[in-house]
Amino acid sequence: MTVADPVWVREAVRIIEADANRSADTHLLVFPLPPEWGIDLYLKDESVHPTGSLKHRLARSLLLYGLVNGQIGSETVLIEASSGSTAVSEAYFARMLGLRFITVMPRKTSQEKIDLIEFYGGECHFVDVPGDMYSEAERLANECGGHYLDQFTFAERATDWRGNNNIAESVFTQLRAERHPVPSWIVVGAGTGGTSATFGRYVRYKRHPTRIAVADPENSAFYGAWRDGDRNHTTGLPSRIEGIGRPRVEPSFVPEIIDEMIKVPDAGSYAAIRFLRERTGHWAGGSTGTNLCGAFTLISRMLRAGERGSVVTLLCDGGERYANTYYSDEWIGANGFDLAPHTEAFERFIGTGEFSAER
Repeated sequence: MTVADPVWVREAVRIIEADANRSADTHLLVFPLPPEWGIDLYLKDESVHPTGSLKHRLARSLLLYGLVNGQIGSETVLIEASSGSTAVSEAYFARMLGLRFITVMPRKTSQEKIDLIEFYGGECHFVDVPGDMYSEAERLANECGGHYLDQFTFAERATDWRGNNNIAESVFTQLRAERHPVPSWIVVGAGTGGTSATFGRYVRYKRHPTRIAVADPENSAFYGAWRDGDRNHTTGLPSRIEGIGRPRVEPSFVPEIIDEMIKVPDAGSYAAIRFLRERTGHWAGGSTGTNLCGAFTLISRMLRAGERGSVVTLLCDGGERYANTYYSDEWIGANGFDLAPHTEAFERFIGTGEFSAER
């Protein structure tokens, strides 16, 4: 086994930390709700990271984890199984360190995502069967003596959940001056499960009464696994909401620290991001729409129970990446989605406070 040069490793860690210091913390936006409800809804805007998504945090953590564990040196080839934002962010950090980066992805991955990964210097390695991504990434890493970053296994442990400026600590710091500084609920999606694990562990470590909800799209295995207590639950279907939902339960998913899971129809997610843009002017990707459906569901429950408080969810990435899909009426129609009933439900929610994603 080759031991990484400690001098190079120290410099690599410094470079990544310097990048983090150059990037100001992400904003906590307010979603306008009727003031008489006494409930505040916030969106943590992760789209302002240098690579445009929540996965920027994960990629930074995964590279630092590999560096401090002695698994990444100056000649190490970095390998990942990802066709999405994680690969984009990992390519960014790999180029920063002068390392070769290869991501394994389905052959049907959109050209827009391929172009973005290659823009940051990444290489795309294709498989015909999406389920073969994991084993092919392992094979490539073994073949070239590289390091498999493996977001689906290490996401829940690469981030320091106790603090150290993770996303949970950031949210609670930004809420300190608000009228409800300790949120009743935090709502996230699950792609690897790392974000829900970070929030869930952090609120328990800090002894907050905050509860964690995971909003899950159609075709995803996470909801069924949580509901039935079966980590072997599978759907065999790919998620249509980029960044969240998986056909199998990933190793980083920690169901024991999740208080609630909410199943969200994909059409509801697409309608929700259009509703968000109309109400706030903010563009967001489909996973943000899933999160909003979950947040609206919980706020409706709070209103019925006479509760006041705050709810926090994530704006995971910007909507510009989806101008030709989620925001395209032609794409929506060609894929058989009807957004009108969901749009009407959002309007009723603002007027009456009644909403449930699980209809």
